[in-house]
Amino acid sequence: MTCRDAIAGLAFITCAICAGLCANALPRAEKPSLSVSSSRFGKTGDGTQVDRYVLTNNNGMKVAIITYGGIVTSIEVPGRNGTIEDVVLGCDSVSHYEKQTAHIGGIVGRYANRIANGTFALAEKKYSLPINDPPNHLHGGLRCFDRVVWTAKQIRAGSSVGVRLFYLSKDGEEGYPGNLSVTVTYTLSDKNELGIEYSARTDKATVVNLTNHSYFNLAGDGSGPVLKEELFINANRFTPINAVCIPTGELRNVKNTPFDFTKPVGIGLRIDGNDSQLVLGKGYDHNFVLNKKGNELGLAARLFDPASGRQLEVFTTEPGMQLYTANWLDSTVIGKGNKRYGKHDAVCLETEHFPDSPNKPNFPSTALNPNQTYSTKTILRFTVR
Repeated sequence: MTCRDAIAGLAFITCAICAGLCANALPRAEKPSLSVSSSRFGKTGDGTQVDRYVLTNNNGMKVAIITYGGIVTSIEVPGRNGTIEDVVLGCDSVSHYEKQTAHIGGIVGRYANRIANGTFALAEKKYSLPINDPPNHLHGGLRCFDRVVWTAKQIRAGSSVGVRLFYLSKDGEEGYPGNLSVTVTYTLSDKNELGIEYSARTDKATVVNLTNHSYFNLAGDGSGPVLKEELFINANRFTPINAVCIPTGELRNVKNTPFDFTKPVGIGLRIDGNDSQLVLGKGYDHNFVLNKKGNELGLAARLFDPASGRQLEVFTTEPGMQLYTANWLDSTVIGKGNKRYGKHDAVCLETEHFPDSPNKPNFPSTALNPNQTYSTKTILRFTVR
């Protein structure tokens, strides 16, 4: 063996030893696995315990949900370069969620969206609801479903993990008739799909319209306005509003209006236009009539961030979707990491029945009778392109 061979052999042995030492000092990151875990998140002002559930799939996507309000506190997904970002607005503590009034990330109900003058009639009886968005009732009232603590149960089925939430809304709560038993199930699959299934039964005729009120920013939570993100909405019609944001009852064609999202367009391209509907809503705060048949699960919208490559597709069994461009965020909401959320810093894509349906006979009905089961489903699919 030559001196050169001996030196080469010694170098090989030395490198092998160093590699072993480095491997022991810096262990490999564990590969993500399909799992659901829970921990304590905090307590409400009245001392009620709030738990946090984290759903993780085999791709490393993570979704966090708390039992206060069934709030989705975070959704972590990769971008085009692999960078993981949290793409929904949220808060770091229960107290901050209790203080904010923007319904960030929560389940809203019994009735998502507005009911004119806080009144409706059902089975020849008139009901009065709290006026929390003068002169209207909004998202279920002063103590809507994102203001209560839900009971939770972990679930696992096949290639999905999730958490199932339960709440009993008692007869007369916020003025609504009937004891309403509500179940909301969040599931995460390896397809990077967050499923949200809603179910409810009542012992007295009532009205029900549930949705999740997450604020999306595909560039990342707290990264600023979403006006450059591109939006497609699968709807040829929308429901124009009056001066107090109540639908007029008309189903208006979107063609040749700023409400035409039948081809992808930047959210901010027309938002400051002189269109009377944009002036009334201070931006987009309108319901779209989705192009779908009955209760089929169909594509409602596609949101794309050109900078990060993240894309969100929304599928739903609901007949409508409210587009809201965070027109009323004014930097008073304290978000994650003490960020302040301002106007247009996110967009809401609320799958639901139409606003004020109990007072609009030509709109799809939101009435629920004791012999019926309320059942709807929405899927949020995250991809990269």
